Amino acid sequence: MALFPNLDKQDSVPVARKISQWMKDRNVEVVATAETAKLLGEGIGPLPLDLWGKSVDFVVVLGGDGTLLNAVGSLLPAEIPVLGVNLGHLGFLTEVEYYDLWKAMEEFIRGEYKVEKRMMLKATIKDGEDKPVASSRPFGKEDPGLYALNEIVITKGPFARLINLEVKVGSVTVDTYSADGMIVATPTGSTAYSLSAGGPIVDPALEVMILTPICPHTLYWRSLVIPPDETVEVLIGGSHPDTMLTVDGQRGVRLVSGQHVEIRRAECKAYLMRSKTWNFYEVLRKKLKEGDREGVLGRE
Repeated sequence: MALFPNLDKQDSVPVARKISQWMKDRNVEVVATAETAKLLGEGIGPLPLDLWGKSVDFVVVLGGDGTLLNAVGSLLPAEIPVLGVNLGHLGFLTEVEYYDLWKAMEEFIRGEYKVEKRMMLKATIKDGEDKPVASSRPFGKEDPGLYALNEIVITKGPFARLINLEVKVGSVTVDTYSADGMIVATPTGSTAYSLSAGGPIVDPALEVMILTPICPHTLYWRSLVIPPDETVEVLIGGSHPDTMLTVDGQRGVRLVSGQHVEIRRAECKAYLMRSKTWNFYEVLRKKLKEGDREGVLGRE
Protein backbone atom coordinates (compact mmCIF):
# COMPACT_ATOMS: atom_id res chain seq x y z
CA MET A 1 0.00 0.00 0.00
CA ALA A 2 1.20 3.54 -0.76
CA LEU A 3 0.39 6.78 1.06
CA PHE A 4 -0.19 10.02 -0.88
CA PRO A 5 -0.92 12.74 1.71
CA ASN A 6 -1.41 16.43 1.01
CA LEU A 7 1.46 17.75 3.11
CA ASP A 8 -0.03 21.25 3.06
CA LYS A 9 -2.94 20.08 5.24
CA GLN A 10 -2.13 20.07 8.93
CA ASP A 11 -4.16 16.92 9.58
CA SER A 12 -2.57 14.80 6.86
CA VAL A 13 0.71 13.88 8.57
CA PRO A 14 -0.77 12.60 11.87
CA VAL A 15 -3.49 10.73 9.98
CA ALA A 16 -0.90 9.20 7.62
CA ARG A 17 1.16 8.02 10.61
CA LYS A 18 -1.91 6.39 12.17
CA ILE A 19 -2.80 4.63 8.91
CA SER A 20 0.79 3.46 8.46
CA GLN A 21 0.90 1.95 11.94
CA TRP A 22 -2.54 0.38 11.46
CA MET A 23 -1.36 -1.24 8.21
CA LYS A 24 1.93 -2.45 9.69
CA ASP A 25 0.01 -4.06 12.58
CA ARG A 26 -1.73 -6.12 9.90
CA ASN A 27 1.51 -7.00 8.07
CA VAL A 28 0.83 -4.67 5.15
CA GLU A 29 3.94 -3.02 3.71
CA VAL A 30 3.63 0.76 3.40
CA VAL A 31 5.55 2.95 0.95
CA ALA A 32 5.56 6.61 -0.01
CA THR A 33 7.73 9.05 -1.94
CA ALA A 34 11.13 9.75 -0.37
CA GLU A 35 9.98 13.19 0.84
CA THR A 36 6.85 11.81 2.49
CA ALA A 37 8.60 8.74 3.94
CA LYS A 38 11.24 10.96 5.58
CA LEU A 39 8.55 13.18 7.10
CA LEU A 40 6.42 10.31 8.41
CA GLY A 41 9.33 8.52 10.09
CA GLU A 42 10.49 4.93 10.47
CA GLY A 43 8.67 2.04 8.90
CA ILE A 44 7.71 3.78 5.63
CA GLY A 45 9.62 2.53 2.61
CA PRO A 46 10.71 5.25 0.13
CA LEU A 47 9.68 4.45 -3.43
CA PRO A 48 9.68 6.76 -6.49
CA LEU A 49 6.26 7.43 -8.01
CA ASP A 50 7.24 5.96 -11.37
CA LEU A 51 7.79 2.56 -9.69
CA TRP A 52 4.46 2.41 -7.86
CA GLY A 53 2.72 0.79 -10.82
CA LYS A 54 4.97 -2.28 -10.51
CA SER A 55 4.69 -2.93 -6.77
CA VAL A 56 1.77 -1.02 -5.21
CA ASP A 57 -1.65 -2.68 -4.91
CA PHE A 58 -3.53 0.48 -3.98
CA VAL A 59 -2.92 4.09 -2.92
CA VAL A 60 -4.49 5.87 0.06
CA VAL A 61 -4.83 9.58 -0.72
CA LEU A 62 -5.22 11.97 2.23
CA GLY A 63 -6.70 15.37 1.44
CA GLY A 64 -9.59 16.68 -0.61
CA ASP A 65 -10.69 16.25 -4.21
CA GLY A 66 -7.76 18.35 -5.42
CA THR A 67 -5.31 15.97 -3.76
CA LEU A 68 -7.02 12.97 -5.35
CA LEU A 69 -6.92 14.63 -8.78
CA ASN A 70 -3.24 15.38 -8.28
CA ALA A 71 -2.58 11.78 -7.27
CA VAL A 72 -4.36 10.33 -10.31
CA GLY A 73 -2.44 12.65 -12.65
CA SER A 74 0.89 12.00 -10.93
CA LEU A 75 0.51 8.21 -11.08
CA LEU A 76 -0.26 7.99 -14.80
CA PRO A 77 0.33 6.01 -16.94
CA ALA A 78 0.05 3.45 -14.11
CA GLU A 79 -3.59 2.60 -13.40
CA ILE A 80 -3.51 1.91 -9.66
CA PRO A 81 -6.70 1.82 -7.55
CA VAL A 82 -6.96 4.94 -5.41
CA LEU A 83 -8.78 5.29 -2.09
CA GLY A 84 -9.53 8.90 -1.16
CA VAL A 85 -9.78 9.92 2.52
CA ASN A 86 -11.43 13.31 2.81
CA LEU A 87 -9.54 15.81 4.94
CA GLY A 88 -10.89 18.71 2.89
CA HIS A 89 -14.27 20.42 2.58
CA LEU A 90 -16.65 18.90 0.04
CA GLY A 91 -15.11 15.65 -1.16
CA PHE A 92 -17.15 14.47 -4.16
CA LEU A 93 -14.36 12.14 -5.29
CA THR A 94 -12.95 10.98 -1.98
CA GLU A 95 -14.58 7.85 -0.60
CA VAL A 96 -14.08 7.95 3.17
CA GLU A 97 -14.59 10.61 5.83
CA TYR A 98 -12.06 10.51 8.64
CA TYR A 99 -14.61 9.55 11.30
CA ASP A 100 -15.49 6.42 9.25
CA LEU A 101 -11.89 5.62 8.32
CA TRP A 102 -11.10 2.62 10.51
CA LYS A 103 -14.34 0.80 9.83
CA ALA A 104 -13.85 1.40 6.10
CA MET A 105 -10.21 0.26 6.19
CA GLU A 106 -11.25 -3.05 7.76
CA GLU A 107 -13.68 -3.60 4.89
CA PHE A 108 -11.14 -2.68 2.23
CA ILE A 109 -8.47 -4.95 3.73
CA ARG A 110 -10.98 -7.84 3.63
CA GLY A 111 -11.60 -7.13 -0.06
CA GLU A 112 -15.11 -5.80 0.51
CA TYR A 113 -15.01 -3.05 -2.08
CA LYS A 114 -15.52 -2.32 -5.75
CA VAL A 115 -13.34 -0.40 -8.20
CA GLU A 116 -14.94 2.18 -10.47
CA LYS A 117 -13.31 2.89 -13.80
CA ARG A 118 -13.71 6.58 -14.62
CA MET A 119 -13.32 8.14 -18.06
CA MET A 120 -10.45 10.60 -18.52
CA LEU A 121 -9.65 13.24 -21.15
CA LYS A 122 -6.51 13.80 -23.19
CA ALA A 123 -5.68 17.29 -24.45
CA THR A 124 -3.02 17.97 -27.07
CA ILE A 125 -1.84 21.50 -27.83
CA LYS A 126 -0.98 22.02 -31.50
CA ASP A 127 0.60 24.87 -33.43
CA GLY A 128 -0.57 26.49 -36.66
CA GLU A 129 0.95 23.62 -38.67
CA ASP A 130 -1.03 21.06 -36.66
CA LYS A 131 2.09 19.79 -34.89
CA PRO A 132 1.94 18.95 -31.16
CA VAL A 133 3.81 21.31 -28.87
CA ALA A 134 5.50 20.27 -25.64
CA SER A 135 3.27 19.91 -22.59
CA SER A 136 4.00 20.23 -18.90
CA ARG A 137 3.25 16.57 -18.15
CA PRO A 138 4.22 14.22 -21.01
CA PHE A 139 4.50 10.49 -20.35
CA GLY A 140 7.44 10.43 -22.70
CA LYS A 141 8.85 11.91 -25.88
CA GLU A 142 6.15 10.25 -27.99
CA ASP A 143 3.21 11.50 -25.91
CA PRO A 144 2.75 15.27 -25.56
CA GLY A 145 -0.70 14.87 -24.03
CA LEU A 146 -2.22 16.35 -20.89
CA TYR A 147 -4.59 14.08 -18.97
CA ALA A 148 -7.59 15.06 -16.84
CA LEU A 149 -10.11 13.19 -14.71
CA ASN A 150 -12.39 16.20 -14.14
CA GLU A 151 -11.91 18.77 -16.87
CA ILE A 152 -9.77 20.61 -19.37
CA VAL A 153 -10.32 24.38 -19.09
CA ILE A 154 -9.22 27.07 -21.52
CA THR A 155 -9.53 30.44 -19.85
CA LYS A 156 -8.59 34.09 -20.04
CA GLY A 157 -5.79 35.64 -18.02
CA PRO A 158 -6.03 37.98 -15.01
CA PHE A 159 -7.49 40.94 -16.93
CA ALA A 160 -11.26 41.40 -17.15
CA ARG A 161 -11.65 40.93 -20.89
CA LEU A 162 -13.20 38.25 -23.08
CA ILE A 163 -11.37 35.84 -25.34
CA ASN A 164 -12.58 34.44 -28.66
CA LEU A 165 -12.74 30.66 -28.91
CA GLU A 166 -13.88 28.73 -31.98
CA VAL A 167 -15.18 25.32 -30.94
CA LYS A 168 -15.39 22.38 -33.34
CA VAL A 169 -16.80 18.91 -32.82
CA GLY A 170 -15.20 16.64 -35.37
CA SER A 171 -14.69 18.83 -38.42
CA VAL A 172 -17.81 20.97 -37.86
CA THR A 173 -17.73 24.37 -36.16
CA VAL A 174 -20.25 24.55 -33.32
CA ASP A 175 -19.82 28.26 -32.59
CA THR A 176 -17.31 30.99 -31.86
CA TYR A 177 -17.65 32.14 -28.27
CA SER A 178 -16.71 35.48 -26.77
CA ALA A 179 -16.36 34.32 -23.20
CA ASP A 180 -14.13 33.99 -20.17
CA GLY A 181 -13.29 30.50 -21.33
CA MET A 182 -14.48 26.99 -22.16
CA ILE A 183 -14.77 23.89 -19.99
CA VAL A 184 -14.59 20.40 -21.47
CA ALA A 185 -15.55 18.02 -18.67
CA THR A 186 -16.01 14.32 -18.04
CA PRO A 187 -19.07 13.00 -16.19
CA THR A 188 -16.84 12.86 -13.10
CA GLY A 189 -16.10 16.57 -13.59
CA SER A 190 -19.76 17.45 -14.14
CA THR A 191 -20.15 18.13 -10.41
CA ALA A 192 -17.09 20.41 -10.31
CA TYR A 193 -16.25 23.60 -12.28
CA SER A 194 -18.72 22.75 -15.05
CA LEU A 195 -21.58 22.67 -12.53
CA SER A 196 -20.57 26.10 -11.20
CA ALA A 197 -20.66 27.42 -14.77
CA GLY A 198 -24.21 26.14 -15.32
CA GLY A 199 -23.43 22.74 -16.82
CA PRO A 200 -25.51 19.57 -16.31
CA ILE A 201 -24.87 16.84 -13.77
CA VAL A 202 -24.04 13.56 -15.52
CA ASP A 203 -23.86 10.13 -13.91
CA PRO A 204 -20.15 9.10 -13.89
CA ALA A 205 -21.10 5.64 -15.10
CA LEU A 206 -21.66 7.24 -18.52
CA GLU A 207 -18.90 8.18 -20.95
CA VAL A 208 -19.55 11.54 -22.63
CA MET A 209 -17.86 14.92 -22.96
CA ILE A 210 -19.55 18.07 -21.65
CA LEU A 211 -18.82 21.46 -23.24
CA THR A 212 -19.71 24.45 -21.05
CA PRO A 213 -18.73 28.05 -21.90
CA ILE A 214 -17.69 30.31 -19.01
CA CYS A 215 -19.66 33.58 -18.88
CA PRO A 216 -20.35 33.79 -22.65
CA HIS A 217 -21.33 37.21 -24.00
CA THR A 218 -24.70 36.13 -25.42
CA LEU A 219 -28.34 35.98 -24.42
CA TYR A 220 -28.57 32.36 -25.50
CA TRP A 221 -26.21 29.56 -24.56
CA ARG A 222 -26.38 25.95 -23.49
CA SER A 223 -23.91 23.26 -22.53
CA LEU A 224 -23.38 20.51 -25.06
CA VAL A 225 -23.14 16.81 -24.23
CA ILE A 226 -21.35 14.91 -26.97
CA PRO A 227 -20.37 11.26 -27.61
CA PRO A 228 -17.03 10.10 -26.21
CA ASP A 229 -15.64 9.07 -29.59
CA GLU A 230 -15.78 12.62 -30.96
CA THR A 231 -12.84 15.03 -30.97
CA VAL A 232 -13.30 18.55 -29.62
CA GLU A 233 -11.09 21.26 -31.10
CA VAL A 234 -10.76 24.71 -29.54
CA LEU A 235 -9.01 27.40 -31.59
CA ILE A 236 -7.59 30.48 -29.90
CA GLY A 237 -8.59 33.59 -31.84
CA GLY A 238 -7.11 37.09 -31.72
CA SER A 239 -4.24 38.25 -29.55
CA HIS A 240 -4.74 36.94 -26.00
CA PRO A 241 -1.27 36.48 -24.50
CA ASP A 242 -2.52 35.39 -21.06
CA THR A 243 -4.78 32.55 -22.22
CA MET A 244 -4.21 29.39 -20.19
CA LEU A 245 -5.06 25.73 -20.43
CA THR A 246 -5.52 24.10 -17.04
CA VAL A 247 -5.83 20.42 -16.22
CA ASP A 248 -8.03 19.48 -13.24
CA GLY A 249 -7.05 22.77 -11.63
CA GLN A 250 -3.62 21.23 -10.92
CA ARG A 251 -1.40 22.05 -13.88
CA GLY A 252 -1.40 24.87 -16.39
CA VAL A 253 0.08 25.66 -19.81
CA ARG A 254 0.10 29.09 -21.44
CA LEU A 255 -1.50 29.25 -24.91
CA VAL A 256 -0.70 31.69 -27.71
CA SER A 257 -2.65 32.97 -30.69
CA GLY A 258 -2.70 30.51 -33.57
CA GLN A 259 -2.54 27.44 -31.36
CA HIS A 260 -5.44 25.07 -30.97
CA VAL A 261 -6.29 22.34 -28.48
CA GLU A 262 -7.58 18.89 -29.40
CA ILE A 263 -9.48 17.10 -26.65
CA ARG A 264 -10.63 13.51 -26.80
CA ARG A 265 -11.36 10.56 -24.54
CA ALA A 266 -8.12 9.17 -23.13
CA GLU A 267 -7.22 5.51 -23.47
CA CYS A 268 -6.29 5.36 -19.78
CA LYS A 269 -8.82 5.48 -16.96
CA ALA A 270 -8.87 6.41 -13.28
CA TYR A 271 -9.54 3.59 -10.82
CA LEU A 272 -11.42 4.70 -7.70
CA MET A 273 -11.95 2.33 -4.77
CA ARG A 274 -15.50 2.40 -3.41
CA SER A 275 -17.43 0.60 -0.70
CA LYS A 276 -19.94 -1.86 -2.10
CA THR A 277 -22.80 0.35 -0.88
CA TRP A 278 -21.49 3.56 -2.51
CA ASN A 279 -24.14 5.33 -4.58
CA PHE A 280 -23.61 8.43 -6.74
CA TYR A 281 -27.06 9.89 -6.06
CA GLU A 282 -26.71 9.54 -2.30
CA VAL A 283 -23.36 11.32 -2.43
CA LEU A 284 -24.83 14.00 -4.69
CA ARG A 285 -27.72 14.70 -2.32
CA LYS A 286 -25.49 14.80 0.73
CA LYS A 287 -22.55 16.79 -0.64
CA LEU A 288 -24.56 19.52 -2.35
CA LYS A 289 -26.22 20.27 0.98
CA GLU A 290 -23.06 20.25 3.09
CA GLY A 291 -21.78 23.39 4.75
CA ASP A 292 -18.48 24.07 6.46
CA ARG A 293 -16.98 21.19 8.37
CA GLU A 294 -14.71 21.22 11.39
CA GLY A 295 -11.17 19.86 11.47
CA VAL A 296 -11.13 16.11 11.01
CA LEU A 297 -9.08 15.27 14.10
CA GLY A 298 -11.65 17.09 16.23
CA ARG A 299 -14.25 14.57 15.11
CA GLU A 300 -12.30 11.47 16.04
